[in-house]
Order: sequence, then C-alpha cells, then structure tokens
Amino acid sequence: MNGLLESVQVGTEDGQYRVIWLHGLGADGHDFEPIVDELTFANKSDTRFIFPHAPVRAVTINSGIEMRAWYDIVAMQINEQQDEAGMRKSAQQIEALIENEIAQGYESENILLAGFSQGGAIALHVGLRYSKPLAGIMALSTYLPLYESVDKERHAANQNIPIFYAHGSHDPVIPIGMAEASKDYLLELGYKVQWQTYRMEHSVVPDEIDAIAKFLSQTLS
Repeated sequence: MNGLLESVQVGTEDGQYRVIWLHGLGADGHDFEPIVDELTFANKSDTRFIFPHAPVRAVTINSGIEMRAWYDIVAMQINEQQDEAGMRKSAQQIEALIENEIAQGYESENILLAGFSQGGAIALHVGLRYSKPLAGIMALSTYLPLYESVDKERHAANQNIPIFYAHGSHDPVIPIGMAEASKDYLLELGYKVQWQTYRMEHSVVPDEIDAIAKFLSQTLS
C-alpha cells in the first residue's frame, strides 16, 4: 500500500463516504470493527470504514513494553511531557491515508475522522490542522493534544467542521475534567462541538453508539 498504514476495512468499497477510525492504546484496527454492525444511519450502504493499525512502539508508562500506540505516554498525567514527535509522525500517517482516498477520487468533504482515547487525540490533531475541508470529527473518551499549538496551526478549511465529543463521567484514564477543558478550549476557538457525557468509564456504551449513528447521518450526507 505504498507505505500506508495497514488497516481493516469494512463496508462498500465504492461508497462515496469514508470514516477513518483510530483505536486506542494497545488495541488495533479490529477493536472498533464490530461497532459497524451496531450503527444505523443514512448512507451507511454508501460508507466504507477504515480502521488503521497504529505502529508498534515501546510505551514508557507501561514499563517500555512494545504495543500498538499512536504515540508514547511518559507520565501518569497524559497531557504532561507529551510525545510531540510521536504525535506528529502519526498525524502525517493519517494525513497520508486521507490523501490516498482523495487520490482515488473521493472528496475530502466526505471523509470523517474518528478516534477513541489516543486515536481520538490524533483525530483532533489532524482534523483541526488539515488543509482541505473534512466531513467531521468524532472524539471519543479523549483530550486535545498539544493544545498550545492549536490556535497557531489550525487551518481555516476546517474552522466549521462538526465535532462530536463524548466522554465518560467516571473515566479513570482521561479524567472528565481534562476532556471538559479540551472541549471548552475548542468552543473558545469558535468550533462547533456537540458535547455528550455518559455514565461510563473509559469505554463506549449503547446510548453513545446511537448518538454516533445520528452524527454520521448528519455529516455523511
């Protein structure tokens, strides 16, 4: 695939809509594959889901054990000592996936970025900075990484991008306060954020899946 990240792909190959969905730390592209069957939304039959596998790398906080990760995590407070180099490398790889779809004739406006936890952080990082308009961003149980650089690096092409941001009220991995601060900063910068909280930990629940389906109906149209 010309150096592109390997991925799991589900749905109509010729469909005009694309959802690039990034998994969390230690998982892989198969992690959210089953959720496709649970989603009911307009134009689902015309949508292809792309679940890329993150590279395998040593993760400092996990005793240096190698696992699939979009970037290293150095400290318990994941928004401290951020692995900027790792984040930007993964962002380049996701941008390459988007460009590959565009090169095949798909419109950027029909490509949506989604991600859970680490994957959601990269989805936000890429979506706000990408130079062509995208359909939307789904940020699930995550936070805004490298927030100090967002205002300077964000691109006007996605100033009006719809953002679905969902988080668990009892999340022990990414405290809801961190997510709320990220959401508030996005609102301060003028982004359209649909904020949802659920009585859950670091996971996804049925009500959230229903809200995701509704968001996809609104954005992939």
